[in-house]
Amino acid sequence: MDRWQVMRIFVKVAETASFAEAARHLQMSAPAVTRAVASLEETIGARLFVRTTRSVKLTDAGSGYFEDCRRILADIAEAEAAAAGTYATPSGTLTVTAAAMFGNMYVLPILTEYLDTYPAMLGRSLFVDRLVNIVEEGTDVAVRIGHLPDSGFTAIRVGSVRRAICGSPAYFERHGVPRTPADLKDHRIAASTGAWSSSEWRFANDQRVTVQSSLQCNTNDAVISAAVSGWGLTRVVHYQIGPALLEGRLQIVLADYEEPPLPIHVLYPEGRHSPAKVRAFVDLAVTRLRGNPLLK
Repeated sequence: MDRWQVMRIFVKVAETASFAEAARHLQMSAPAVTRAVASLEETIGARLFVRTTRSVKLTDAGSGYFEDCRRILADIAEAEAAAAGTYATPSGTLTVTAAAMFGNMYVLPILTEYLDTYPAMLGRSLFVDRLVNIVEEGTDVAVRIGHLPDSGFTAIRVGSVRRAICGSPAYFERHGVPRTPADLKDHRIAASTGAWSSSEWRFANDQRVTVQSSLQCNTNDAVISAAVSGWGLTRVVHYQIGPALLEGRLQIVLADYEEPPLPIHVLYPEGRHSPAKVRAFVDLAVTRLRGNPLLK
């Protein structure tokens, strides 16, 4: 087995933290992957992984070698792709992931515009409310909301979101506008029962208020509809009510008490070595998301 192939196996084991998972991705047997890594360690003269029955972790030497291998393999891929022309024109399938509602509202229009620009491309969306493993699930680009852990991926900040309390103008005319978080006890609340919901609403300076919701819904769409109808107040991530805000169907209150906003990033592996299909989408997504006034 040549050195390039052994390095490729080593990198996949490091990325997946599993010999068996790396073998599945590479369509090899697990023993063949294990032998390749053992041979590499013997050739280098250093242990690259700490193996236990439950985990596979890089050693200090392995971590440094991993970064070097990724760079070398990316250079090889870029050289081959440049010779084949694949870095000049987007081609193939592009897979993009984002949170479900954010993806439908803000990423899908970018993806369809991208496909209109490059009709030979195929697009695939993975809009789900869970953290997608970019490497293991074969995703090209992720749009992530929140603070990012160190990953070695390229991340470009494109905006921010915040949790906002809102209601309809008709509701405020009938019931008044809350001036402080404590005033929420005098208002009807529609609350989501989703995975990230809580009856304790947090505000700036670590101020917390436990709200009593008279209406509980399992989707944000439902609580937004209740607020638009004038039934009561709700709290959602502000991008989710962007159209209703622009149309004047909802108004945000208690903005001065909001927690600091969360960043939005476009995240992708390989950096400048990314193929044309990724670079073209990233350029478009960064322009469109940064230009969206609802994501400021």
